[in-house]
Amino acid sequence: MTDFNSILQQARQMQENLQREQKKLEETVITGTSGGGMVQIDLTAKYVVRRVKIDPSLIVADDAAILEDLLVAAFNDATSKVEAKTTEMMAGVLPAGMKLPF
Repeated sequence: MTDFNSILQQARQMQENLQREQKKLEETVITGTSGGGMVQIDLTAKYVVRRVKIDPSLIVADDAAILEDLLVAAFNDATSKVEAKTTEMMAGVLPAGMKLPF
């Protein structure tokens, strides 16, 4: 029985660690950029956009398509950074070789 109790205790500890890391991720803000930093998007690890910053020189431009493309690129940059950060933070919580789908 001792082994089973030990396994349950380890599972509870892993669950607590996982919840703590998920809370940290909710509070983590990642910045994605494009156009050499002319467009920036701050995104939480829950994929909530917190801020969009656009260099004023882009707003004056007549071609909205350029700005739209830069916004998409900045968002995609932010999402890839969020995924990398999530993987990095969760690596310390999960047993070696175990991965969760995020």
